Amino acid sequence: MSKINTAYQLLRNNTRGFVAAILQKLNFMFSDKMYLKLLFRLKMRYKLNLKNPKTFSEKLQWLKLYNRKPEYTKMVDKYAVKEYVASILGKEYVIPTLGIWKTPEDIEWDKLPNQFVLKTTHGGGSSGVVICKDKAFFDKKKAIVKLQYSMKQDIYSALREWPYKNVPRRVIAEQYVEPGPNKNDLSDYKWYCFNGEPKFCQIIQDRSSNETIDFFDTKWKHQEFVGLNPVSGPALGHAAIVPECPVNLETQIHIARELSKGIPFSRIDLYETAGHTFFGEITFYPASGFGVFTPNQYNEIIGQMLVLPDDK
Repeated sequence: MSKINTAYQLLRNNTRGFVAAILQKLNFMFSDKMYLKLLFRLKMRYKLNLKNPKTFSEKLQWLKLYNRKPEYTKMVDKYAVKEYVASILGKEYVIPTLGIWKTPEDIEWDKLPNQFVLKTTHGGGSSGVVICKDKAFFDKKKAIVKLQYSMKQDIYSALREWPYKNVPRRVIAEQYVEPGPNKNDLSDYKWYCFNGEPKFCQIIQDRSSNETIDFFDTKWKHQEFVGLNPVSGPALGHAAIVPECPVNLETQIHIARELSKGIPFSRIDLYETAGHTFFGEITFYPASGFGVFTPNQYNEIIGQMLVLPDDK
């Protein structure tokens, strides 16, 4: 009987994924509200309540629909946001830009140093990021193919993340930042901020090998929940190195607080290396509001921290 239940569950999961994929292909047929209701039901397996949202996931969908401020577009643009952050914090926290081009084919490879990072300005996550650690072994053709794919992605249409709707599609090159001794990847310090107040830091380690995710509070106390990628567990009890408290913890909290002022929810991503803190990006909808918390009740516990604005 257990084998039958397992087979049924796999079929049900695959069916939901297939229907969600079809829905995303036909996204142009639906209003933003209807589309998010349908996609939410398929991905989260419960009805989206927009009149009285309670979970973190529901409230992020509400914000997609009703909290649309023009400045958010600049804040998610990976090129334009640099000027925005420098005006608030100072340019020493911004990773220097080495070049910007309209298409991947326009990249002036000869003008780039031996190490660099390429990003699409309108994309989210690692799908639009290419890292070069040594030009002698760098595959330009593979990089162009990856960037071309990213240039075609439309986060607004697929997930209704409104701030991305009018971001110009370009490619930027940034200075490569060393991750530090005995590390292959920069550790991400992702601060979850509610109305300008940082509450938790999500740390992602070893993205390219054996990813782990941990949450800490502002006193660097490890939290019992994990999220939003159900495949990645905490480093505690794992072969990975348990994240140490960053040297510049108070600086990170200050930066997160300054950049999240006046915003119901934002995630401020930072890097720390060689004792220096760098800005990464601003995210309004982690996992687009479709991520999974473990234990599951934290979706509602964290949702209670997110106070929605009255100016619907």
